[in-house]
Amino acid sequence: MPDIGPITHRRVLRGALPIVVANATVPILGAVDTGVVGQLGTAAPIGAVGLGAIILTGIYWIFGFLRMGTTGLTSQAYGAGRSGEVSAMLTRALMLGIAAGVCIVLLQVPLYWAAFQIAPASPEVETLAQQYLCIRVYSAPAAIAMYGLTGWLIALERTKAVLVVQVWMNCLNIGLDLWFVLGLGWGVQGVALATFLAEWSGLALGLWLCRGAFLQPAWRDWTRIFDKARLREIMAVNTDIMLRSLMLQAIFMSFLFLGARFGDVTLAANQVLLQFLNITAYALDGFAFAAEALVGQAIGGRNVQALRQSVVLSSLWGRVITASLAVLFAGIGAPLIDFMAKAPDVQIEARQYLPYMVAAPLVGVAAWMLDGVFIGATQSRDMRNMMAISLGVYVLAAASLLPLLGNHGLWLALLVSFIARGVTLGLKYPSLERKASVST
Repeated sequence: MPDIGPITHRRVLRGALPIVVANATVPILGAVDTGVVGQLGTAAPIGAVGLGAIILTGIYWIFGFLRMGTTGLTSQAYGAGRSGEVSAMLTRALMLGIAAGVCIVLLQVPLYWAAFQIAPASPEVETLAQQYLCIRVYSAPAAIAMYGLTGWLIALERTKAVLVVQVWMNCLNIGLDLWFVLGLGWGVQGVALATFLAEWSGLALGLWLCRGAFLQPAWRDWTRIFDKARLREIMAVNTDIMLRSLMLQAIFMSFLFLGARFGDVTLAANQVLLQFLNITAYALDGFAFAAEALVGQAIGGRNVQALRQSVVLSSLWGRVITASLAVLFAGIGAPLIDFMAKAPDVQIEARQYLPYMVAAPLVGVAAWMLDGVFIGATQSRDMRNMMAISLGVYVLAAASLLPLLGNHGLWLALLVSFIARGVTLGLKYPSLERKASVST
């Protein structure tokens, strides 16, 4: 089997830090989108851009499994020295992403109707949101194909390329936002067109950065690409990851819905505090992604020692990050709350629950990091089953604690679900070492 190289702190950081930086650029784009339409002087364009972006983001999120599944399967092929399969995986991922995007374009009318039924808005906002969606939806093939391309790059530890694409897309989007909206006065349609162009140009740049794969004839070896055994494997892995992600989303959605029972102030406070969890997730993504690539390569190379080193070193850095975030939240959490929420009653309410945000990174690090480990190992069935158990634990905890402790009980139930994910996946870890010790 090929030598995948030593697993070192430097290698983990080289894979993780570009993703952390790339993630840091995401909120900037959202702020600029909101800021430029905010200059139009009315509330409707702001609401329309926000609503339209949420609708498409929610639809695209369903296909997030393509990024994770592609990383696991590609990294294992790379670790096993199957260069032809590595190139073929890129073609499969791109084809699946483009096909999914085309389906969204074709089904846009019923999708928008369903979305506006779930989240109705004023006629003016809905009209502007429709204008936004009817332009931006045509970049759906590019946006979803980018999931697969990103997963492929991560599998090969080419996270600097991911950073380059992300920065290019966001900088182009911001520049076009300013030109189209403030310079040309195109309003909401200008914001949509800017994103449309940025997403297609991002895919083009990503393909150029992957040009080495297209030098191998395997990228268009259709017999290999449509091999039934490989396609069944991809479908099984991606289906399990999608189900796992839907259950995770169910936890967070129910958290918001249950929090709404305690009034608008508590709901707003919970929403503010969830941004702390988003910060934690963005910071840990890089190290989880590094674990995905290294673990997948170790599994493909049947190298148990490399697997252990990958898990230990990536998790060590994950713990460093979460401990730092816990200290940061404890130190400046209150000023951050005041910055995000100007209403005094929301500020007071959110501060009551700040200790849960200090605890969340510490109790959740195992779940976040083990997700990356299991994605790299493509143990998607275990991920699905352990998430089902964790969802059940969350439901029981919420049912028991909410009547007694109110919103405090809701936060405790969420933290308990993090612990359950970490514990259940941890108990399944030995199966990964057994997988690494046999031929793949």
